[in-house]
Amino acid sequence: MHFVIHAIDHPDSLTGRLAHRADHRKRIEALYNEGRLVTAGPLPNKVEADPNISGFSGSLIIADFPNEASARAWADTDPYVLNGIYAQIRVYPYLQTFPASPSNSAEAIN
Repeated sequence: MHFVIHAIDHPDSLTGRLAHRADHRKRIEALYNEGRLVTAGPLPNKVEADPNISGFSGSLIIADFPNEASARAWADTDPYVLNGIYAQIRVYPYLQTFPASPSNSAEAIN
């Protein structure tokens, strides 16, 4: 099942993000290489050409996990968590409606 991992950054976390970005991205790339990643990316504080200027408010990841506990365990071991960039992480089950996903039944389409 898909899960949304929504992380909220601590204020002024840009320096830490940049320092741990490579390790953070390696984990997300592993999800992609395993065919489990739907989408992932940072949430910029402002719309601007270079989001590194104003920093980020958090991140959003949608990926396939066997259950909510495994999604939470994965999120809790992210380098951004371990190094104090994320202040909070929320994990939600997610049913992909558009584009249609073969794993979802017709009843889930809204």
